[in-house]
Amino acid sequence: MRVVIAEDNVLLANGLELLLAEAGFEVAALVGDATAFLSAVEEHEPDVTIVDVRLPPGFRDEGIRAALEVRRRRPTLPILVLSQYVEQQYAGELLTAGGGMGYLLKDRISRVSEFTEALLRVAGGGTVMDPEVVAQLLANRRPGPITTLSPREREVLALMAEGLDNQALAERLFITDNAVHKHIGNIFAKLGLAASESGHRRVRAVLMFLEG
Repeated sequence: MRVVIAEDNVLLANGLELLLAEAGFEVAALVGDATAFLSAVEEHEPDVTIVDVRLPPGFRDEGIRAALEVRRRRPTLPILVLSQYVEQQYAGELLTAGGGMGYLLKDRISRVSEFTEALLRVAGGGTVMDPEVVAQLLANRRPGPITTLSPREREVLALMAEGLDNQALAERLFITDNAVHKHIGNIFAKLGLAASESGHRRVRAVLMFLEG
């Protein structure tokens, strides 16, 4: 699986390259700014990309803007965004860009198995949100439909926002698959998400959670 990485911190970039190589990925390009990232994606046509939120020259949101531009050009290209801190305003924006998107804090990289699992999930079209991002969004929850959910239903929805599928939810919460289906069904009903929306209900439920 070919990867393009945009990270200006040389030590972290080299560490990522080594980590991914050992995990069986092929690092097609390692770049340090947003412009080079866009060019590398066009040149190497990777299977998945990793990009830092803050890149030169401004170190503000160049990376995230480049990621969204890549998705405009290549709507199905998976992108895992890395950040040093929780920057909540990007969470909903990333999810509305569709599947194959992830947002992780850089601390997560040191947990190698978690990081590579998240990257594979994103590469497979899934959505991954850092648990700390989800926790802060939940702590800052404004009044709205989400507040009608029970504590357990909010816990299930928070894990859905992290990108866990039903089997992973059951394992994390030590409950049965049937219990997971029941909780998710209750979430959809309380949020007014009709069955006719099929698979889109899960995405819409997570968006409602993230956007408050």
